[in-house]
Amino acid sequence: MPEFFLELFSEEIPARMQARGAETLARLVAEGLAPLKPGIPKLFWGPRRIALSVEVRGEVAAREIAERGPRAGAPEAALAGFLRKHGAAREELVAEGDYWVLRRTIPGQSAAEVIAGVMPGLLWRFPWPKSMRWGDGKSRFAWVRPLRRIVCLLDGEVARFDLRQGEDDGHGLASGNETEGHRFLAPGAFAVRNAEDWQAQLRQHFVIADPTERREKIRDDLEALAASRGLRIAPDDGLLDEVTGLVEWPVALLGRIDDAFMELPAEVRQVSMRVNQRYFSTRRPDGTPAPHFAFIANITAEDGGAAIIAGNERVLRARLSDARHFYDLDRRVRLASRVEALKTVTFHAKLGTQYDRAQRLERLARYIAPLVRANADLAARAGLLAKADLTTGMVGEFPELQGVMGYYYALHDGEAPEIAEAIRDHYLPRDASDDLPEQSVSIAVALADRVDQLAGFFAIGEKPTGSGDPYALRRAALGIVRIIPRFHLEFFSLREALEMAGQGLGMAVPIDDIIAFVVERLRVQLRAEGKRHDVLAAVFAISADDNIFRLLARANTISALLTSNNGANLLAAYRRAANILRIEDKKDGPHTGKVDEFLFKTDEEPTLFRTLLDFEKRSGVNTEGYQSEYHLSQFVHDLAVLRAPMDAFFDKVTVNDPDPALRRNRLRLLSRIRDTMNRFADFSLIEG
Repeated sequence: MPEFFLELFSEEIPARMQARGAETLARLVAEGLAPLKPGIPKLFWGPRRIALSVEVRGEVAAREIAERGPRAGAPEAALAGFLRKHGAAREELVAEGDYWVLRRTIPGQSAAEVIAGVMPGLLWRFPWPKSMRWGDGKSRFAWVRPLRRIVCLLDGEVARFDLRQGEDDGHGLASGNETEGHRFLAPGAFAVRNAEDWQAQLRQHFVIADPTERREKIRDDLEALAASRGLRIAPDDGLLDEVTGLVEWPVALLGRIDDAFMELPAEVRQVSMRVNQRYFSTRRPDGTPAPHFAFIANITAEDGGAAIIAGNERVLRARLSDARHFYDLDRRVRLASRVEALKTVTFHAKLGTQYDRAQRLERLARYIAPLVRANADLAARAGLLAKADLTTGMVGEFPELQGVMGYYYALHDGEAPEIAEAIRDHYLPRDASDDLPEQSVSIAVALADRVDQLAGFFAIGEKPTGSGDPYALRRAALGIVRIIPRFHLEFFSLREALEMAGQGLGMAVPIDDIIAFVVERLRVQLRAEGKRHDVLAAVFAISADDNIFRLLARANTISALLTSNNGANLLAAYRRAANILRIEDKKDGPHTGKVDEFLFKTDEEPTLFRTLLDFEKRSGVNTEGYQSEYHLSQFVHDLAVLRAPMDAFFDKVTVNDPDPALRRNRLRLLSRIRDTMNRFADFSLIEG
């Protein structure tokens, strides 16, 4: 099959837009060239280009199409509209049954004709997050940055098209076979024949086109350079991805940090280097920060990079001097004194200032502390100071350091280490893969922060909708459902914590809605981990318990039961009973009421009934008898005992007996079994 190759060469594309731009190009090409049955594309992206190569068919065969139109007796206006839509004449319609049908032959097309017809419109409507116009302003064509060249090849030959639309010349852009290499190392245009030749020639012109290869080279060269000095690179996949999108011909270099700046917190140096200069931090073999930084140049220098290193060291000195100024200035004011300044920082127009929030977190952390085995006074103090570093110069310059700077400033002020750690760690976890707070005071403040956030925004009606979640409430809920099971917080009641948060807010909080929202995030998390989220739904459907730990424990226990032969067969028997009852209840109403032992006619009926009574006695006919993990394990054993007598009952007993009294009594027995099992979980919601 012929190879279709397309390269869109422009001025520098922001790194964050390159991969998404290439993926969008692949999607649009797949849609536009669908008649050519394109295969799986190979994508390329970099600072000045996005490209793809894909195999396509060489032509589209002629084909017959039939479009059914209006009914034969439809008004003329409907018929005229149908003809206008398809660009057809009245003579092309034929009557088939009750409808007019348009039958026509679509002539075949070569792949080059299809491409020429599709590509201009595709590029005109290309959806960059941000686009710009350039030149003299006469063309309305827009691109992420000025588009300079279009390489479009089909089987080695140029597939010709241009971007003219009426009087708009589309900046005079037309497809060709010429591209450009590195802006400084190999300026000028050169012709290419196909994707393989394009990659090879770009390499000769100092451009590594494949982003995966470029990323691996950057990583390997950085690690090799650091190892040559007995160092290692601090892991930073996000920065590695960004730098991959900034350079075409990566060259790793290593600079030195002045000893005077090594007194700064390591996080300050790392963030300053990362955000401002895209530098990588280095570590000694023991993990301590090293006085060096690594970076990637986009050019091979004749002096081995000495001048580039010196220039970057000079820039870094200025950056770190600014950071040290903020650090020294911030420490002149005690962190506790900054709480008052939070009155000038708005949290939300309807939820008050960060000062108001600090008061709420102090109160809420004190309440939560005993439930997570933390010191209440330390937790309250940490809650009060948790947001104080928002008023510091360092956090104002680098918002990524909120919490981290509070930690250092609290230690500088002589606050207890537990308080400092809680200020730093209460933001954890920030996402599904992030670390969790470890010590109990940090856990108390982390939970208080999220409970207050959920209670406040739900109270003012700012719930997440669809994919929109401007206040990161899903992330807050995820933090709760990750922290609680990880630290076995069996005494933490989400409902009571939300009630306390509502008192602090002074407004009504939709507690049931928030609990349902949190449990749904737990289901999402379990699904992502490949666990039984359906069992959690079954447990939550019948339980008024808001304790996440107990809900998870019960769900895990029932999941364990269902993976056994007894459990699988018991679920099958439950479903059989539920299906019979659903059918029979529609006929003559719910079959509830007392089971009459005198109406038992088979040995299997009393055996099943006595086993059920024994199970109900052991469980207390409610979930209160199974609150601890030990009791939940006992529940698995007890519930599994029902399996054998249920199997025997269905094997030997005819439920719908001709005798109405026997039928009713047996349906009542099944109803009691179903209802008893449903007191632990709604087994009808369990999948598979």
